[in-house]
Amino acid sequence: MSHFSYQNGVLHVENTSLTDIAKEFGSPTYVYSKAALTENFSAYANACKANGRDATTALVCYSVKSNSNLAVLNLLCRLGSGFDIVSGGELLRVIAAGGDPRKVIFSGVGKTHEEMRLALSHDILCFNVESTAELERLNQVAGDMGKQAPISLRVNPNVDAKTHPYISTGLKENKFGIAYDEALAAYRKAASLPHLRVVGIDCHIGSQLLDDAPLLEAFDRLTELVDRLAQEGIELHHVDIGGGIGINYNGDQPVAVGDYLARLFAKVDQWRLDQYKGAPIQLLFEPGRSIVGNAGVLVTEVEYLKHGDAKNFAIVNAAMNDLMRPAMYEAWHGVQAVQQRATAAQTYDVVGPVCESGDWLARDRALAIEQGDLLAIMSAGAYGMTMSSNYNTRGRAAEVMVDGDKVHLIRKREAASDLFALESTLP
Repeated sequence: MSHFSYQNGVLHVENTSLTDIAKEFGSPTYVYSKAALTENFSAYANACKANGRDATTALVCYSVKSNSNLAVLNLLCRLGSGFDIVSGGELLRVIAAGGDPRKVIFSGVGKTHEEMRLALSHDILCFNVESTAELERLNQVAGDMGKQAPISLRVNPNVDAKTHPYISTGLKENKFGIAYDEALAAYRKAASLPHLRVVGIDCHIGSQLLDDAPLLEAFDRLTELVDRLAQEGIELHHVDIGGGIGINYNGDQPVAVGDYLARLFAKVDQWRLDQYKGAPIQLLFEPGRSIVGNAGVLVTEVEYLKHGDAKNFAIVNAAMNDLMRPAMYEAWHGVQAVQQRATAAQTYDVVGPVCESGDWLARDRALAIEQGDLLAIMSAGAYGMTMSSNYNTRGRAAEVMVDGDKVHLIRKREAASDLFALESTLP
């Protein structure tokens, strides 16, 4: 992870000690690097520029669900990002962070009437529609508002992303999108509805892809459909290839963003030259994890060390409610002691205080630690805070952003009173 390193035996983010952060803000606390976030977004933006693209021919739409903190969204907004949302609440977050709704695409299989009205009232860039039933609802809502909704169809290309089944989204058996074989008929229907305006095509085959081959295969399938639509007079303005590029959790070697985009743009240019005499088409991207995943860590304190015949446990004050990924799909996160010790390491399971056997953050890790030490759960910037909960009436963690030697509190720690403030007893 860039911008996270040991200095004089203490783990730092940029120029700031995680020990100092824990002293000031307590733990568990999510800590993000502004430099890492900027660098990771710039990998996409710079690759677009290097391949001759501007905002009219390539738009990076950060996936808000991966980390929706207002400071993160505001930083990306200032860097020129668009946004991919999956709820009305995420749209309101983008707006609160200063984002432009006209650079927002709205994905998700279960959009409500209220969410559609909200998005239409803010003139978002596009709805990624995932069923014919949704087409009909959106047409009705837009008609009631006297508007025309810009839409693309999320097409399920039946391409195997070869990733964990919980984060694979492009196969026939997944709930997402419209089956490839049914897409042409769905586009005909969309084009016939008076309050819809067909502008694009979308797919997203899965997450944590280390190889870009499945993404390029999915793109080829989309272009075949775009060509068939053009023959029927349905001209598209953009192709949304989704996100999915992975990060290094445990020695993983994901494809470099620049290399992937160079290959993708080469495909686009050749396709447009062969079929459309070079007429351009806009590409949209929906990266999330690859921007924010390795820009954050979760800092937690060792409350107890418990030694047994079968297992040793490091019981920490973070838990599955703070970082759900290990309990949910046995995700691997690196664990590093914030203070390096010269003592011999022992093998521990790192577990939390929640009353579930599934409450673990890491298994079988060699750590030289003592009670009261701090640990950093690495690669926790994506799907950490956004998936957290208040199970066991535990307040969610604080969040801070580090900018060199400056530390900004970007979300206060929840107090117990916050958790039941909306509740009431019976009269």
